[in-house]
Amino acid sequence: MAKKFRIEKDSLGEYQVPDDAWYGIQTARAVENFPISGRGPDTDFIVAHARIKQAAAIANREAGWLEDNKAGAIVDAAVAIVNGKYHEQFVVDRFQAGAGTSHNMNTNEVIANLANVALGGERGHYDPVNPNDHVNMGQSTNDTIPTAIRLAALAKLPRLLSAVTAMAVEYERIAGEEADTVKTGRTHLQDAVPTTVGREFGAYGWILHRCGERLQATREHLCEIGLGGSAAGTGLNTSPGYTDRVAAELASLTGEPIRAAGNLAGQMQSMTDLQELSNAIRQLALEVTRISNDMRLLASGPRTGLGEILLPPVQPGSSIMPGKVNPVMFEMLNQTCYQVLGQDAAISMMVQAGQLELNVMMPALGSALFDAMDWLTNAINIVVEKNLKGLQIDREQCRQFAHASVGLATLLNTSIGYAAAAEVAKESEKSGRPVREIVAERGLLTTDQFDQMVEKAARDGRID
Repeated sequence: MAKKFRIEKDSLGEYQVPDDAWYGIQTARAVENFPISGRGPDTDFIVAHARIKQAAAIANREAGWLEDNKAGAIVDAAVAIVNGKYHEQFVVDRFQAGAGTSHNMNTNEVIANLANVALGGERGHYDPVNPNDHVNMGQSTNDTIPTAIRLAALAKLPRLLSAVTAMAVEYERIAGEEADTVKTGRTHLQDAVPTTVGREFGAYGWILHRCGERLQATREHLCEIGLGGSAAGTGLNTSPGYTDRVAAELASLTGEPIRAAGNLAGQMQSMTDLQELSNAIRQLALEVTRISNDMRLLASGPRTGLGEILLPPVQPGSSIMPGKVNPVMFEMLNQTCYQVLGQDAAISMMVQAGQLELNVMMPALGSALFDAMDWLTNAINIVVEKNLKGLQIDREQCRQFAHASVGLATLLNTSIGYAAAAEVAKESEKSGRPVREIVAERGLLTTDQFDQMVEKAARDGRID
């Protein structure tokens, strides 16, 4: 069956719009103009932008600028979108016209058509509710898009924080269970002084909590919005008191302490708040990829690597080598982190690319930020579930490495001095004999006394 179209008209002339579409002519033009990535807008962004339209309608009704019936129909349509309906009607590619005008009009048109049908009208006939005059009243792409990016980021932030906390908690759980499990420490990838699995894994948990604190600290600035700046931060065509009224309404709708920025023009020009969030995400990605590298190294083997930890197998590791199992979950996490770092680099370039009164790079900037948050959240969560919760420590392997380490000679520093201890280390390295045997042979300590000293040094950090 041939697809049916309706004809709509804008300032450029007439254009075909799919007859069953809730969007209108400007959205249809954008679909044809921007066949770039094949990716539609982020779901949280769709919801955030609809909430802005809802809050604006309420604020304009309270100011007496928007009639009750129109405001009610706009609010109902926006609420439906917030609740998950009509998301398939948001069809503009993520790479689109600068600043996000195409998405803003996509939202305006969908809400206008839904409102008009609810009031007895037809799709494509923008009466009594007009996308620009009523849905977009007192607004501009200039202030709704950056506000929507902030609101969407605020919606995603608790999920990312929850994932980071869950990973930290798992490392702390393992640390608690293995508090007294002695292992060799390694610096420069060489044998170092003895430590414990508890200390090593506890450090992972601690740094992840620190990363969470940095992420949480970005909320304060994200809650400061430029909505009400309208075009170029001037507040043009906004009702009296609109700026504070719409911010208060968004605070009520989102549960976040949303407030108007002290300088609407500045908040429209600058994307630094979003860069601040991206910075915290970058720091998290750097730490997570470092920890992932450690997990892969500690799990290496099973016969010719370190093999100090055992990761739950989740899939066969090779198409040619039978029985091979790879650390695929942490490999995936590494790859995700590297991609997140790439998104941060793109965000940095787009943050500085704003000119004069507006940053026109916002659509791609928002997309990169949303991807970074979602990808890292999903990757961390699945690693926790499929690997960390089932991770096991090979205590015997840890013990053997600990007692075979040349680094144990360091324990002799306080009793025989650094130079003499270095001679013991050299002999151990040259002969392949454990430090404990050389120590016993020289009459410094019995092997049992030396082993006890190793255990105490690893647990307490001193030998008394």
